[in-house]
Amino acid sequence: MAKIFLTREGYEKLREELNFLRTVKRMEIAKHLEHARSMGDLRENAEYDSAKDAQAHLEKRISELENKLGNASLIDEEAIDKDRVLIGAKVTIMDLETKEECIYTLVSQEEADFSQNKISISSPVGKALLGHRVDEAVEVKIPKGTVRYKILKIER
Repeated sequence: MAKIFLTREGYEKLREELNFLRTVKRMEIAKHLEHARSMGDLRENAEYDSAKDAQAHLEKRISELENKLGNASLIDEEAIDKDRVLIGAKVTIMDLETKEECIYTLVSQEEADFSQNKISISSPVGKALLGHRVDEAVEVKIPKGTVRYKILKIER
């Protein structure tokens, strides 16, 4: 698996999820399995099958998180150029056609959350912004066509 670049916040969020799954969720599923076993014949026990499926999904997610965290490389904010759009940057952009402004934080795919305006550096907008500076214009190819943005501000 390739290196995954994470912010400190993103790393901690994944670590907390892993801890929750290993402790609380494993215990919950173990209780469901125990209850389902107590209901008798396991060959025709839908509740047991459901609990086993939930256990398999849980263990898969735990494994994914362990791999991500094991291959994670934390972003050193001090060592990153503050004048260019790079991973971890909070960028204010303006759509040159509509004059609408948006603020995005560029993060890895694992941290992307559009509801919090965190976009992946591998998304079309993220890719287009990477490496550019304030006052530069970028073009983003989207399914509807091409959108042009001007970079107004870069923060860390």
